Amino acid sequence: MDLGLKGSVALVTGASGGIGRRVCERLHEEGAVVVAHGHTGVDRLAPWCDPLGLHTERADLSDDAEADALVDRIVARHGRLDVLIANAGRWPEPELPLHRTGAADLRRTVDDNLWSALWSARAFVRALARTGPRPDGRGASVVFTGSTAGRFGEAGHIAYATSKAALHGLMLTLKNEIVAVDPHARVNLVQPGWTVTDAVAAHVDEALVARVTATMPLRRIASVDDIAAAVLFLASPVAARHVSGEVLTVAGGMEGRLLRP
Repeated sequence: MDLGLKGSVALVTGASGGIGRRVCERLHEEGAVVVAHGHTGVDRLAPWCDPLGLHTERADLSDDAEADALVDRIVARHGRLDVLIANAGRWPEPELPLHRTGAADLRRTVDDNLWSALWSARAFVRALARTGPRPDGRGASVVFTGSTAGRFGEAGHIAYATSKAALHGLMLTLKNEIVAVDPHARVNLVQPGWTVTDAVAAHVDEALVARVTATMPLRRIASVDDIAAAVLFLASPVAARHVSGEVLTVAGGMEGRLLRP
């Protein structure tokens, strides 16, 4: 199926991680002009971006000025920006309860997971207001990457869960505001559960799978392809043309209760 993304200019933040990388690859396969963003992991982008001809950018998106400058550079280079996949974020380690977590660590986690998305979205809509909507009526699209931690909570990661939950309110509000600058623009949220990325693959064994799927009817952990497919669906002005303000949870039917002892 042609997702209608050919020629669209798309920014994927946090592209150095497994989900971000696969989203970039899928957008490229659909014919989009892809800008892959990285921050601390930006050096990991070149080995796979260069062969695909993807443009790479570095920015600390927890800084509003850097987010604005990043989008300005993209618009200067490509003329406009049509799709934002706000995927940048960080899952903090180690697991610590709130009363044992330092203020600086709490702020950093919220900066990396909430403020980075907020500043990216603001810069995106500002650029859209300057360039105007696409003349073909395709409509801009914003897709935030949340987490089931924002839906069910996650003990030991309260700042992460809080910031991911806040994306829901950001998405619900922005989808009402963005149509003032592009009447066909849409904003949605993908909510992954446990996902096998390169960073966690070495830790996945039968015991882990049994533990994390105890609240899931589908007894498997998601792949990055599963998440990327959901992101591409929501980004598509063809497949999801009339979908806005929605949360798409990709977690094997996860519930907030044990299905198996």
